[in-house]
Amino acid sequence: VISAIAGRNDVILCDKENHASIYDACRLSYATLIRYNHDDMEDLEAKLKEVPENKGILIVISGPSGVGKGTVRQALFNMEGHDLVYSISMTTRNPRPGEVEGKDYYFVSREEFQRRIDNGEMLEYAEFVNNYYGTPLDKVQSQLNSGHEVVLEIEVQGALQVREKMPNAVFIFIAPPSLETLKKRLISRGTDSLEAIKERCEKAINEVKLAYKYDYIVVNDEVNNAADRIMAIIRAEHAKTERAIHNYYKILEDK
Repeated sequence: VISAIAGRNDVILCDKENHASIYDACRLSYATLIRYNHDDMEDLEAKLKEVPENKGILIVISGPSGVGKGTVRQALFNMEGHDLVYSISMTTRNPRPGEVEGKDYYFVSREEFQRRIDNGEMLEYAEFVNNYYGTPLDKVQSQLNSGHEVVLEIEVQGALQVREKMPNAVFIFIAPPSLETLKKRLISRGTDSLEAIKERCEKAINEVKLAYKYDYIVVNDEVNNAADRIMAIIRAEHAKTERAIHNYYKILEDK
């Protein structure tokens, strides 16, 4: 019966002379089936190569301006029991009063930033008001290789650049409950003119149309609820086969 369930008739299930138990027979059958089915092993090896062992996860959070990305990210970091590291951006602009190198930004010359672009050392970047802003690839890789979860909060176009370079990252789109809610949030900021708010809303419509390129969509109806959903996503990602497969493989190796 066990052999039939396993789908093989060439697996020795138990040693009758030693009267092995049915439990041991089941365990032997299962382990032997997986260990010696070459097709399964090829699939397993492929899974092992997808995500390196003990490597952290890159979590990319983005969405329209005014949707509350920064507020949700802060609520996420205020939660207990996490191993999240915030990705610090690099820029060519001068430091503002109170800004600290390596905490607020990595401040570099335009020549250094351009060198990094030419050498493919930027995960993503953009130019705004004659200054470059972007994410240094080596800083992110270092944190991931140390097993940390790296949170990258960027605009939609930057997230799409990251998707091309690091497809194994987890992409989360923060959406407003409605465009009317987004408009009210932008007005409440008190930092933009009505014309600028109109332009941001029009841009938001185009960005929402790109949400299908993300792995998850989280509606920011309430900040703590949105942060809870993102944390649930991170935990679920750790249970995915391609991330948990290394521990599974070790179980087979111990047999």
